Amino acid sequence: MKYIISTCLLMFLTLNVSWGQSTVGLTEYTSGNKEGFVLFSPMTSSNTYLIDKCGEKVHQWSTSSYRPALSVTLLEDGSLVRTGKLDNPNFNEGGSGGIIERFDWDGNLTWNYTISDTDNCLHHDIKVLPNGNILCIVWDRYTKQEAVQNGKDTSYNQQYLWSEKIVELQPVGNNNATVVWEWKLFDHLIQENDNTQLNYGVVSEHPELIDINYFPGAPNTADWIHFNSIDYNPDLDQILVSSHRMCEVWIIDHSTTTAEAATHTGGNSGMGGDLLYRWGNPQAYSRGTGANKVFYGQHHATWIPNGYPNEGKIMVFNNGLGRLGDYSSIDIIIPPLNASNTYDVPSSTPFLPTGLDWSYVSNPQSDFYSSNISGVYPLDNGSFMITEGTSGRFFEINPFQQKLWEYVNPVFSGGIANQGDTVTGNPVFRCEFYNSDYEAFVGKDLTPQGEIELNPMTPSMCELVGIAQVENETSFSLFPNPFTTELHYSIGDENEGVFELYDALGTRVIQEPVQHSGMIKTNFLPAGMYYYQLKVGSKIVTGKLVKP
Repeated sequence: MKYIISTCLLMFLTLNVSWGQSTVGLTEYTSGNKEGFVLFSPMTSSNTYLIDKCGEKVHQWSTSSYRPALSVTLLEDGSLVRTGKLDNPNFNEGGSGGIIERFDWDGNLTWNYTISDTDNCLHHDIKVLPNGNILCIVWDRYTKQEAVQNGKDTSYNQQYLWSEKIVELQPVGNNNATVVWEWKLFDHLIQENDNTQLNYGVVSEHPELIDINYFPGAPNTADWIHFNSIDYNPDLDQILVSSHRMCEVWIIDHSTTTAEAATHTGGNSGMGGDLLYRWGNPQAYSRGTGANKVFYGQHHATWIPNGYPNEGKIMVFNNGLGRLGDYSSIDIIIPPLNASNTYDVPSSTPFLPTGLDWSYVSNPQSDFYSSNISGVYPLDNGSFMITEGTSGRFFEINPFQQKLWEYVNPVFSGGIANQGDTVTGNPVFRCEFYNSDYEAFVGKDLTPQGEIELNPMTPSMCELVGIAQVENETSFSLFPNPFTTELHYSIGDENEGVFELYDALGTRVIQEPVQHSGMIKTNFLPAGMYYYQLKVGSKIVTGKLVKP
C-alpha cells in the first residue's frame, strides 16, 4: 500500500488557522480522514443535510414542518427517519419532541406517528431496529399524589413528576403504529424514605432498582431522569439508555414480554425489566461518593459495533457538566459481561469496571466542551466522529487522538452564515457518519452541490489539499497487511524517520528509527488490530494493520 503526504498541506492548514478565514463549513481537512458522508439536522432549522468530507452538500431534505427533536438517521433503503418538535406545553424541557416522520430519498413523507398528549411525550432520541420497528424514549407523567404513593418525599412541591418509558413501535400504514413492547421506569422503583408507602427497601441492596428520591440537582425538578439517548444490541437483545440527570447509563433486557418488563422476573436475564447494569455515578444507588462519579450530564451512550476496534465496549460523550474544569471527554468502558450475557454485580460496591478503558480530552482541555447535547460515533478504521453540539462543530480524530477533519454548522438562528462570520446559535444534537459504500447511496446522485454557507472560500480547502498533494508528494510503503512476524517498509528518498505502532487501546508497542527501507520484527505481538504512525521530518503518515 502507498500513502501520499505533503508539507504543503501542513503549511496550508497552519496558515488557514492564523488567517482566520474559514469560520464555518469545512475548517480543517487532513489527508487520511475517513471517506464518507455526514448527516445532520440543525436545531434551528427544519432542513436536514447530507454533506461529503469536502464540506459540500450532496443532498437535502426540506419537506418537514418541524425542527428536529432531536435525532435523525438514514436507513439502508435511503429513507430519512426524523423526530420533530411539536411544542407540547405539558413538557417544556429541552429535547421535547412528539412526532416521528419518515421521508423517502426525494423528500416524500411516507409515514409519521405522534406521541404527544397531556401525560406522554416523545423526546430526544429513537433507535430503528433491524426489523424496522422503532424504540422511542417517552416522558411518562404522574401526579404528585401518585409519586408520593410510590415513595417520593412529601416535600416535593411540583404538581407532576416526569418519569420515563420506552416503547417499541411497529409502523402501520402511513400514519399509525402498534406498540409491540413497553418498559416503564415506574415499575422499578425503590425508596427508603417511608415504610408506609410502596417500593420501600434499602437502596444499596437493590442496585437493579431506581431510587425515586435520588436527584443530584434541584430537588423539585419534575424531569428527574431525563433520558437523552437510546441504543440497541441485537446480539444481546438489550437496550442501553443514558440518564442525563442521574449521570448514569443503564442496560435493560429487551427479550421480555411487556408483562414481564413490568416485573422483576422473566426474559433472557431472568430479571424482567429491572436494570441489568448501570455505570457512571454509584451515588445514585448509595454505593459511592462524589469521588466515584465519572459521568457528568453525559449523552449518546452506544455499544461499539462488531468488527470495529474496541467492539462490544460502551462509548459515551461525557459532557462534563459540573465537572471541575468545564471540559468534555469521549469515554469508553468495558462492561463486565459474563457467559450468561448478564453482568456481574458486586454485593456492596459499585458496578465494575473501576475506571475507564480509554478517554479522549483535548489539549488544552477547554478547547473541547459542550455542556449539553452532543455525540460520538466510532469509525471502522479506529477513528471517531465527534459532535460538539452546542457549537455545531463536528470533528474526526484518529486512534492517536489527532484531529484530521473539522466542520462547523453554518445554519444558525438568523439563517445561513457567510464564510468568515463568527457564528453562535448553531447547535446540532449530533451528526451521523456513513461510509461511502453504505447501501442507502447505491444508485443515488451524490454530485457535490456546493457549500451550505454563503460566499464560500475559493478554491476550497479540499481543492487546495489536492493541489498540495500533486505538487509535493512523498511515497511510503509498508507490507504485508495482514502481517505475522515482521513488517517491511520503504520511505523512498527520505533519509530517516521514526516508526511507531500502537495496539487497539492506544498503547505504543513499537518505536523504532527507520532509514530508506528495512524490516521491523513483530513476532512478539499478539493477534489484533494495530495502528501505525510514521514521522518523517514534519510529515506524518498513519494507517491500520491487522495481525491474524
